[in-house]
Amino acid sequence: MSTIEGLLSNLSLGDEPKLVEAVKSQGVVASGLADQIEVLAVKCASTNDAEAIAALTTVKALAEEAPAAEAFTKVCLLAALEQTDSKIKDVSTLARSTAMAICTNMSPFAVKSLLPAIFSQLPVEKKWTVRVTALECIAVFSKTAPKQLGNALPEIVPEVTACMWDTKKQVKDAATLAMKSSLEVIGNKDIEHMTAKILTAITKPKEVPEIMHAMAGVTFVQSVERPALAMVVPLLLRGLREKSIATKRQAAVIINNMSKLVDNPIDAAPFLPLLLPALEQNAESIADPEARVVTQLAVDQLNRLKGLAEKAVNTVGDTSKIEAELNKALEIGQTTQPGLDRVVAHAAVVATCMMDLGRMEDVQWKNNVASQFKDYFADTTKTAAAVEKVREEAEKMMEVPEEEDEADDAEELCNCLFTLAYGTKILLHNTKMKLKRGKRYGLLGGNDSGKTTLMRAIANNQVEGFPDTSEVRTVFVEADIQGEQSHLSCVDYVFADPKIQALNCSEDEIRKVLATVGFVEDGKAKPDNAVSTLSGGWRMKLALARAMLQKADILLLDEPTNHLDVINVAWVKNYLNSLTTVTSIIVSHDSGLLNDCCTHILQIENLKLHLFKGNLDEFVKIKPAARAYFSFSESKLKFRFPQPGPIEGVKSKGKALMKMSDCTFTYPGNQKPTLFNITIQVSLSSRVACVGENGAGKSTMIKLLVGEIEPQTGEVWKHPNARIAYVAQHAFHHIESHLTKTPNEYIRWRYANNGEDKESLVKVSMTYTPEEEKLQKTPYELQFTDEATGKITKVKKVIGELLGGRKQNKAKEYEYEVRYAGSTSDTGDYLPAKTLKKMGWEKAMKAVDLRIAQRAGLYVRPLSTKNVEQHLEDCGLGAEFGTHYRMAALSGGQKVKVVLAAAMWNQPHILILDEPTNYLDRESLGALAGAIESFDGGVVIISHNNEFCSKLCPETWVMDAGHLETKGDAEWMLNQDTKIQESQQITEMVDAAGNVSKVKGQKKKLSKKDEKAMIKKIKLKLKESQPLESDEEEFAVEHDLL
Repeated sequence: MSTIEGLLSNLSLGDEPKLVEAVKSQGVVASGLADQIEVLAVKCASTNDAEAIAALTTVKALAEEAPAAEAFTKVCLLAALEQTDSKIKDVSTLARSTAMAICTNMSPFAVKSLLPAIFSQLPVEKKWTVRVTALECIAVFSKTAPKQLGNALPEIVPEVTACMWDTKKQVKDAATLAMKSSLEVIGNKDIEHMTAKILTAITKPKEVPEIMHAMAGVTFVQSVERPALAMVVPLLLRGLREKSIATKRQAAVIINNMSKLVDNPIDAAPFLPLLLPALEQNAESIADPEARVVTQLAVDQLNRLKGLAEKAVNTVGDTSKIEAELNKALEIGQTTQPGLDRVVAHAAVVATCMMDLGRMEDVQWKNNVASQFKDYFADTTKTAAAVEKVREEAEKMMEVPEEEDEADDAEELCNCLFTLAYGTKILLHNTKMKLKRGKRYGLLGGNDSGKTTLMRAIANNQVEGFPDTSEVRTVFVEADIQGEQSHLSCVDYVFADPKIQALNCSEDEIRKVLATVGFVEDGKAKPDNAVSTLSGGWRMKLALARAMLQKADILLLDEPTNHLDVINVAWVKNYLNSLTTVTSIIVSHDSGLLNDCCTHILQIENLKLHLFKGNLDEFVKIKPAARAYFSFSESKLKFRFPQPGPIEGVKSKGKALMKMSDCTFTYPGNQKPTLFNITIQVSLSSRVACVGENGAGKSTMIKLLVGEIEPQTGEVWKHPNARIAYVAQHAFHHIESHLTKTPNEYIRWRYANNGEDKESLVKVSMTYTPEEEKLQKTPYELQFTDEATGKITKVKKVIGELLGGRKQNKAKEYEYEVRYAGSTSDTGDYLPAKTLKKMGWEKAMKAVDLRIAQRAGLYVRPLSTKNVEQHLEDCGLGAEFGTHYRMAALSGGQKVKVVLAAAMWNQPHILILDEPTNYLDRESLGALAGAIESFDGGVVIISHNNEFCSKLCPETWVMDAGHLETKGDAEWMLNQDTKIQESQQITEMVDAAGNVSKVKGQKKKLSKKDEKAMIKKIKLKLKESQPLESDEEEFAVEHDLL
């Protein structure tokens, strides 16, 4: 009889030290524990209080003092949990502390083996005290085995979530604590700040839409692994089942984005059966077509992940493969040693968990796996060797086959693994990049895939693992010239570059290199001429010359052949091919360049960088769909601005809508004026570039023009019906207090009051001066004529306020509806603008004009979600960001598009842009230029970007120290003084439901002859009782024929 068998036959309190000592000195086999563990478990569950207390005390002592026996001690966990419901307090208290001792002292890699016993005690039919203890056991793992708990979350979360809905407060609280503890170990920095919200979503379903909004704003950079998925998937499932289409769509977008960051498809495998059916159902049943498309993208992405998961060898949570390998390596066969099967199963759980967590060092396996067998195999060296064989097999199971590397002797400049994000968007995730000296790589990818961002990140030392630019000299070649350097000569411009100065290049060296690319005294481009005089093509050659001087190891070229003629394109190709020791990365839509120069193609697809050997033709054979990258029309971003429509009283595009006459302005506190005697005008045909050095007064002049400030002398005038869109340099202040709104919600809020713009600036020009207030309070003599008798009455009156009404009198002058001071009712009285001006109400009239003009802009497009969404898309912000992302989650460039779209919503007649090149990238600038070209309104642009201005603006306002000079075709707008075309009028209207209806254009004024003919025609129809056309009916009402 073994020691333990003897002790267990008559176990009593106080025997536990002997039993523990026997296990520690003799081992689990010789002491008899391996053979008698089931007996001990039965005694733990005994209804005999004394026996149960003795057994539970023994198990607690074993758990705390004999860790080598854990494979057997854990057998008693189930009995300990069940005893927590004992009516005897001593038993229930001891049972709880025994269960906690087993869980606390279990080897971290073996905690998963305790879960079946714990889960069996969580169903609602179990006693609440038992369920609470089981939940407390889960919570304790966050302290003793955080990584291993994270690995087990896919199994734990559903079990604990069910308990969080329990009616019993103690169970609910214990479940909430267990879930909170679990959330602490997810190990994903991107979403760890969201844990409290995820917890709230489980118990408060009404909060789900709000939490989905917060999730949508998360930028996922870190790889998404099992723990993070386990926590987020329940929330996403709730989102997919919400009634709101917007929430369903958001859930689909988050699933799509997160799934792209799953490096190991096996991690996603347990969740695919949950998410795919819900997504597929939504993809078929959602009413909104756009939301169905977005959901289908998520379905396609998960199916791709599913395919990868099916190909991979799945070892997660599957102990059978390792168990078989252990039996084979240890040559166990038909061994009859008691408890060995338990130890093998336990070791398999430990080994599988280590595989899941990537703990594959031989020392780790020796300490955690081989040590489990020390009581069964005396030769520890042999055991360690057998476990090492199992570890090697486990590594093979986990291997992911890699692409074969090409045999090449070229020097390796870079071999790194990195992630790249821009704003809230992940562009590349855990992707490899390998570059070799002398190779030329064509970088391909769709719009917004991150090509230019990647090259800028390399140039700015922002790519993790990429050699420092001081070790591998990297030069980004771009033709953009900063405004403050545009006055420099070509030589001085190159010399001003800090990198050139650091290399101690002399002026002679610079001139020699410039000469090699064509900058010579008798050539088209002279080295001493200002860079502002250069065309786009010569600017690119200047940039290449500057790169040549830096003796780069890696050249980063963004569209190097843009603006170049055929001869210069050939020169660039020859130059790149001659660089046998320089590596080039080229972004270009020129298929000829990529064919003639590239040795390799790098493609950005599915957040990864894929390398292909060969030029473009070779690449297209493998990937035919890549042809779309080179169709400029297909890949070019486009903006479309709403056309301004007609203005009452304006028949000519050359007629001034805004004027400044002889205006001088001095900022308060300054002695010297900022602007001197400025006279300008803007019409529908204006295309004006306003240029000048920093501080010359450009923005000040524009502020005067739009009424933000008032001149000390001179006059500023705006047509009362003109709508103006002004996007200032610091335009974000409009949206900073609305970051919790989506762009779509913001625009609908801003124009909700009958089209009136809530964000119209509180302009200085709308604030009454003391002189105006005095005039308003002074009684003014008004003259009234009685239409019946012709009697003229003179009365002195004071105006109380303008009511917002406006009409034209017979003299085609505006009259405004007024309420007299002291009157309690609206009398419907109108006074002429000239009279009101004398009474001090000029600014109030301007405010009425502004409101009427803004409301006119709303007529054609109702302020519906769909209409605003389309408008945002027309201004470069897709529905994804425009309707479904809050503005807090947008990048700077995206926010600018929101500001631009909001300014353009009410269909302005004049667009004023202050430094648009400061906040729009090159692609967006191209799109903006295209939109301006097709815009029928006037445009004024303040910019340092000569290329942008010269393309669009035949007239230039040059501001120099407060003095204005006009250049170029100053009479251009007069040459455009043509009658406004009928095509300018809007012919269709889209309502909130998306229905399109025809809109009548402005009625033509009939001649006297045509008017008489129309009256005769209508009278005849009325006499014969024929129905009138709608136009005829309107005419009949106007002429009192009905």
